[in-house]
Amino acid sequence: QVQLMESGGGSVQAGGSLTLSCAQSGDDWRGNCMAWFRQVPGKEREGVAAIDRDGSPEKTDYAESVKGRFTISKDNSKNELYLEITTLKPEDTAMYYCAAGWWFGSKCRGNYWGQGTQVTVSS
Repeated sequence: QVQLMESGGGSVQAGGSLTLSCAQSGDDWRGNCMAWFRQVPGKEREGVAAIDRDGSPEKTDYAESVKGRFTISKDNSKNELYLEITTLKPEDTAMYYCAAGWWFGSKCRGNYWGQGTQVTVSS
């Protein structure tokens, strides 16, 4: 099993930056990737960034809408996953979730989920 807990969300102005963190406890889980998703009420959850379980920066995937602004990284020594977000836009406002799961093609499908951290961007 793995437990995931996100932190780092908050209210920021457009153009600002945030770094979200996901603390992972328990290493006994099946899967080969970790990812960040986001969801706005009334809409489907959207995958925004994914990385290989070993944290290799060479195996990452980003949604087109966030490329160039979002950076996913992983510190295996600390068991933490990060999402650095720059040049925030009001449309980035959402609940952000950390997930662990399996690669399906170039996308990471989450099997384990955190509780989420809210990001609110004001114009």
